[in-house]
Amino acid sequence: MTKQIRNYNRRYASEYNIIRSIWYMTFLYTVVIPFFSIFYDYEITGQENLPKWNKKDKYIFTANHVSIFDPFLVPFAVRKLIAFMAKKELFDSKEKSSGLIKSLGAFSVDRTKPEIATFKTVRDIFTTSWSLGVFPQGGTRPYGKLEGIKKGFVVIAKNAKADIVPVAIGSFSGYPQLKPFKKQTVRLHICKPISYKLPVDEVIYRWCEEISKHAEYENCIPAPENNSENLVNV
Repeated sequence: MTKQIRNYNRRYASEYNIIRSIWYMTFLYTVVIPFFSIFYDYEITGQENLPKWNKKDKYIFTANHVSIFDPFLVPFAVRKLIAFMAKKELFDSKEKSSGLIKSLGAFSVDRTKPEIATFKTVRDIFTTSWSLGVFPQGGTRPYGKLEGIKKGFVVIAKNAKADIVPVAIGSFSGYPQLKPFKKQTVRLHICKPISYKLPVDEVIYRWCEEISKHAEYENCIPAPENNSENLVNV
């Protein structure tokens, strides 16, 4: 009998239970935080922008994507339970990190086409104490320029009625070097939430503006036409 291979594009609320939550926070505080404390000269700013939670609040944490460390840098900055969307290739059993990715609550997405399972998984996640994590660039990109932003994160935000919290990853100088007293640098800034109620192009522009400002990027996304007043007042 052939063993059925699970497709991790559909995950359920029951999977984001107390056991996984404890494992996630244990991994964060015993592995992630010590790792970055040892190997990086880091700074986290903007904590005052983190929204005060209540059970009805929904937030999507979104960051620029510069390295394989980013899914750990975002929760490192915000200290929250975050289920990340990840490309389906990472869930292949041949991938060395697939077991860890699955255990930390990530779910797979097909970049070539939207899936109903994605929206169902997001819906289930938001019935728990977890938040959602998305990288609007779709994959790691060269540091310094914002372009090719995928609109999917805004579509998901509107469907889930969840505000978007940009997290800027700046001054990332590279992966750790095994040299005495040599630390790499990274700066993390938590930006103010962006309302999902805004038009799609305006959400994308605002997101790019926040990331560009706090990560010292070049913003290649033009401002929406005829929205200059709204950009100032909203």
